[in-house]
Formats: sequence, structure tokens, C-alpha cells
Amino acid sequence: DIGDLYEEKIYLLVIMKKIEKKTKITTKLKKIFKKIHLGLTTTIGAEARYKGYLNYFQLREDWWEAYLKEVWKAITCHAGQSAQYFRHTCGGEKRTETNHDCQCANTDVPTYIDYVPQYMR
Repeated sequence: DIGDLYEEKIYLLVIMKKIEKKTKITTKLKKIFKKIHLGLTTTIGAEARYKGYLNYFQLREDWWEAYLKEVWKAITCHAGQSAQYFRHTCGGEKRTETNHDCQCANTDVPTYIDYVPQYMR
């Protein structure tokens, strides 16, 4: 009936807006990593690693790997003592709690962070 068609139309409009927003973000990220890429390809040694990557996936992956700890510190360092995280243990030989600023005792990023969806972090 007409009500179902109206609901479907609204649903499709919401989906299209989300896709448009994601496309804008992706385009902005590509511009940022393009600038970084241009700077790196003039550096000795980096030219061979990043040559030919038009979508800059390898560069984005390397950037995230290099700055993961810094990003984690920025997110958690001023979270306060009452800040809670999804799971209260760190991995490794000796399991410890993440009770202070959601960090492991050695200030490493908990290994399970990659499995938490972005919107829940």
C-alpha cells in the first residue's frame, strides 16, 4: 500500500545520504594521502614501496600501523579513572586488567581493539 511505498522511499533516501557522506569522506582521505604520497615518493627508499598505488591503500595501512599507539593515547589518556572499555583484560602470557585509561600495563594498545567496530570505540 501507499504507506509501505512511503517508508521505502524514506529508507532509500537515508541509505543514499549515508553513501554520499561516505563518498565525501573517502574523497577527502584520498586527497590527504595523495599529499603524503607525493612527499614520500620524493624521499629515497619510499618511492619503490608506494609507486603506482593510486588508491593509497598501502600508505594508509602503513600510516595506521605507525600511529596506532599515538591515536590510542589521544583517545584514552584523559579518559579518567572511571572510563570503562568493553573487555577488562589484556592478552599475552600474563593477563592483566585494562583498568587505568583502558590501557595495558605496558601501555600497548589492547590486541582486541581491531575487532571492535569503529562506531563503538
